[in-house]
Amino acid sequence: MTDYILALDQGTTSSRAIIFDADGQRISAGQEEFAQHFPQDGWVEHEPEDLWGSTLRSARNALAESGLKAENIRAIGITNQRETTLIWNRKSGETLHRAIVWQDRRTSAYCQSLSEKLQQQGKESLIQERTGLLLDPYFSASKIRWILDHVDGAQEAAQRGELAFGTVDTYLLWRLTGGQSHFTDATNASRTLLFNIHTQRWDEDLLELFNIPSELLPEVLDSAADFGQCDASILGAAIPISGIAGDQQAAAFGQCCFEPGMAKSTYGTGCFLLLNTGDKALRSENRLLTTVAYRLQGKVTYALEGSIFMAGATMQWLRDGLKLFKDAEETEELARQADKNMHVLMVPAFTGLGAPYWDADARGAIFGLTRDTGIKELVTAALLSVCYQTRDLQKAMEADGERPDTLRVDGGMARNDFVLQNLADLLGCRVDRPRVTETTALGVAWLAGLQCGLYDSLEQIAEHWQLEQSFSPQKDKAWRDERYSLWQDAVRRTRSTQP
Repeated sequence: MTDYILALDQGTTSSRAIIFDADGQRISAGQEEFAQHFPQDGWVEHEPEDLWGSTLRSARNALAESGLKAENIRAIGITNQRETTLIWNRKSGETLHRAIVWQDRRTSAYCQSLSEKLQQQGKESLIQERTGLLLDPYFSASKIRWILDHVDGAQEAAQRGELAFGTVDTYLLWRLTGGQSHFTDATNASRTLLFNIHTQRWDEDLLELFNIPSELLPEVLDSAADFGQCDASILGAAIPISGIAGDQQAAAFGQCCFEPGMAKSTYGTGCFLLLNTGDKALRSENRLLTTVAYRLQGKVTYALEGSIFMAGATMQWLRDGLKLFKDAEETEELARQADKNMHVLMVPAFTGLGAPYWDADARGAIFGLTRDTGIKELVTAALLSVCYQTRDLQKAMEADGERPDTLRVDGGMARNDFVLQNLADLLGCRVDRPRVTETTALGVAWLAGLQCGLYDSLEQIAEHWQLEQSFSPQKDKAWRDERYSLWQDAVRRTRSTQP
């Protein structure tokens, strides 16, 4: 029996496949970017075939690079951009519409109308009580509702059981198994606005609220479970699929945040800070989210989460939209060369503001421009916006009575020392970067390994986590507070309504 795990990491701007050995060391990888579609202001879509095709090619490339054959792979894990919504025909497999991406804000008016309805009925806390989430276009339920409303005959077909809904994990699973498996895991289910995180079941009252037929929904399994087998025709052998988790929960698992109080922050397309709260589903009073961190053998571990929509996506905009640099690796040196006396601030509210503001109609802005402002200063402002937004989340967690002393970081931007030192300075806490920063893929590989018997405990997995570098604060509280007050003023001026 082999000890290699294939992790499929389907993200917002690219798909990756990484093969890990039993020690969590990367053996090989494949990666492919795909097109983003913006049909209208605030709308973000993906072609379903791009999600599938880029994932499949990445997996094949990872296998080719490793020199391994498919039969050498012990199991497959799937991790994915969360909340992104697809609906397809169960018989033909054809999707009804492009995937509506988590960043998409087209259902803002619908969510506002539904919020007002709940307030009139005295049920404004219903959604947060059941799901741990807030009523926002970010989550899947209103996206499902939009597709059912805008595709002819979709509602009726859904009620007849002819259609299937899935977040990206479920869609890829369906394709990998040749339509045999219609499952998701508890972490992804917990991001739909339809799943009761306390009972661990689809919630009938919420399904009725959004008028979504239960026949659409996948069965919810543990994060390490038997999800079926990859069809032998796809990669060359029938491989068990034994781990699934949403990307942020997978990253927390890859960072071995197994104890209450441990926290990680991932800097990918967006930025997501998760703090383990153990078996307690802590309800935030500061507009953070309560979510499922992972579910193993039926036991749920919860987390408090802050979600930021734009991190790496901001840098992608500077690269592809404004052509300010060719590669993100250039940004660290550009930031170090920038004029330190210029306080340019960028609030990247391209698709609204996430936690703790939840302002779907806010839009991005840049403040403090002068004639001397150049590429270096704009790049610096974009990088620092990620640090400031993380402090927003930290302050909200502190108000909820939770403050991690150490933050484990990962994702593409975690390789930027300028960002991590400023992050430590602005947060006033230690920031730890592990040797393996691809923790999203690593986390789901470890979940798959748990299910297939490669690992027998979380303690065994935690022994494989290794620190690469630690960043400690070099600035004092006065500096931190002054800079943060400037940021708060900039955010206030981008809000759609003044708080």
